[in-house]
Amino acid sequence: MELFDSLKFKIVRRGIRIAFPEASDTRILGAVARLKGEELIEPVLIGKQHEIEKAAATRGINIANMTIYDPDNCGRWDQIVDAFVERRNGKVTREQAEELLKDENYFGTMLTYMGITDGLVSGAIHSTGDTVRPALQIIKTKPGISRTSGAFLMMRGNEQEKYIFSDCAINVAPSPKELAEIAIASAHTAEMFDIEPRVAMLSFSTKGSAKAPQADATIEATKIAKELAPELAIDGELQFDAAYIQSVAQLKAPESDVAGKASVFVFPDLQAGNIGYKIAQRFGNFEAIGPILQGLNKPVSDLSRGCNEEDVYKLSIITAAQSLMA
Repeated sequence: MELFDSLKFKIVRRGIRIAFPEASDTRILGAVARLKGEELIEPVLIGKQHEIEKAAATRGINIANMTIYDPDNCGRWDQIVDAFVERRNGKVTREQAEELLKDENYFGTMLTYMGITDGLVSGAIHSTGDTVRPALQIIKTKPGISRTSGAFLMMRGNEQEKYIFSDCAINVAPSPKELAEIAIASAHTAEMFDIEPRVAMLSFSTKGSAKAPQADATIEATKIAKELAPELAIDGELQFDAAYIQSVAQLKAPESDVAGKASVFVFPDLQAGNIGYKIAQRFGNFEAIGPILQGLNKPVSDLSRGCNEEDVYKLSIITAAQSLMA
């Protein structure tokens, strides 16, 4: 069974409710119409109702059977404001809360936190910060995880090759402890896609071939990750070729249980991760799906502002599948 067929099988007719804070965008509306029609999710559209209806009409999309939450005209407004003030624990006044919740991302994140929706997809017209900030303030990270991170599902050749690249979206310069957390979270993301996680902690050095503080940090991260999750196959530090190509692995890391057969690639910092996935996407013709935000108590997904309708459709399916694991 192909990957997305497998994910669809898991979520179909489960009534999973996904919030879309950018519901007046026609890319979003086109995707949610497909998702609703296939009974994969129950879309919850967020925004000014007249703007959403107008945008839907321009595409000929019927949204009569979809739920719309308009922050300017919401019957649950007081309940949502009170819950937000309580969640922020004295960091905002009620007046500040009311102002923040006029923002669709904050409003949608509160719906997910309160269990009105099971997850959220945003980012088509908002920056990553605009999507992630409310999630970190309201939904927050799971116990034992200090930061969220952003993974990409990389696919090529009709799904013959499937990998996880991480962190390619969020953390600029993670500490060894944070990098270890990213590695473990990325392994669990791989499992969601039926990828056996073999985690390579990437560096410009393989098993001490170079000496530098950056390589030492990856070595330390690998040690921490193995201590935190001894059941996982994690190894480092490994250069990309040693992690990916068996013949190179035999020369550079012959005793490794990951080298030459890695399925999860953890980059040492955001520069390397972002450049790496885009090189694979553009030079290697991999499809890059994500970023998939990891480590949150409930799933929030961040689209690229250059996304198309198909990207929205696929990331929404992934978000719905994540909600079953939250």
